[in-house]
Amino acid sequence: MQRIKTAVVGASGYTGSELLRLLLQHPDVNLCAVTSRQEAGKTIASLFPRYRGLPGSELKFIEPDPDTIASTGARVAFLALPHGVAAEIANALLERGIKVIDLSADFRIHDAHVYQEFYQHPHPAPILLERSVYGLAEIYDKEIATASLVASPGCYPTSILLPLIPLLRENLIDPHSIIANSMSGVSGAGKKADTAYLFCECNESLRAYGLPKHRHLAEIEQELSIAAGESVCITFIPHLVPVNTGIHSAITANIHEGVDLDQVGAALHKAYADKPFVRLLGAGVCADTKNVTRTNFIDIGWHLDTRTDRLILTSAEDNVVKGAGGQAVQSFNLIFGLDEKAGLQSV
Repeated sequence: MQRIKTAVVGASGYTGSELLRLLLQHPDVNLCAVTSRQEAGKTIASLFPRYRGLPGSELKFIEPDPDTIASTGARVAFLALPHGVAAEIANALLERGIKVIDLSADFRIHDAHVYQEFYQHPHPAPILLERSVYGLAEIYDKEIATASLVASPGCYPTSILLPLIPLLRENLIDPHSIIANSMSGVSGAGKKADTAYLFCECNESLRAYGLPKHRHLAEIEQELSIAAGESVCITFIPHLVPVNTGIHSAITANIHEGVDLDQVGAALHKAYADKPFVRLLGAGVCADTKNVTRTNFIDIGWHLDTRTDRLILTSAEDNVVKGAGGQAVQSFNLIFGLDEKAGLQSV
């Protein structure tokens, strides 16, 4: 099989770097274009010495011009750009027949009014919302396989949605009682100069932020509402922790009368038995970020607090792999009919 010509737009940030790591080693990818306004003219190897010696690492960064990207023969482009910026180039690439996997928030939210509420500006390309597929591979694999525009989920949403969606579909928990406490490594803030993310500000520190209405709430509540078949509103409390990568979520919800842990486990196993990147740890086990960093796995464990009749779910993932680049590569594999695990099997 001929390798698939692939572009990465915005390849110099943390997510872009992770995409490059995965795509340079992907058996079915021919990396034909990487873009960065700031790093144009440099090679991948010079900007990321870690990748020296890998085939394709001498490819030079170029300006993010749609015609130039199209001229390389790219069949698909990953967009690792800020929200509000991705939509314009996504539209231009789609017009040129290039499939788009967007890692920004621009196409995750179905309702343009909700997007404006959470992102404080009008949606830049609302007509494309009808074409976009939410790229949670374990839930929407069939839809992703036929999509030309995939909206790859946020890192926090992935860690919260995958444990909860099967339980809401089976009506095992009260959708109005959900509280999610999540902790993310500093890379989740992106590669930017900001005092709040300097070493001395983050090290030996733990703090909540984005309260009470973090932007990721929009897509979390959207997808939970679809699973529950009714409007769902949750409490979401994100925290910044002094590690480079990793997300840990501890989620609680009231369990319906008569429901036990066996039913919880059965619902999760039913949903994910054939999903290679969901590892179900079982009842009484807590997820741990050290077991998932630099991988595309998400680990999920569960407990029942019999004193309060509340279910406790824990999940762990790498925010720039399963929460970003790795999950996007899963969608790539589904779109092109490849083994879903291709390029993602490292531990």
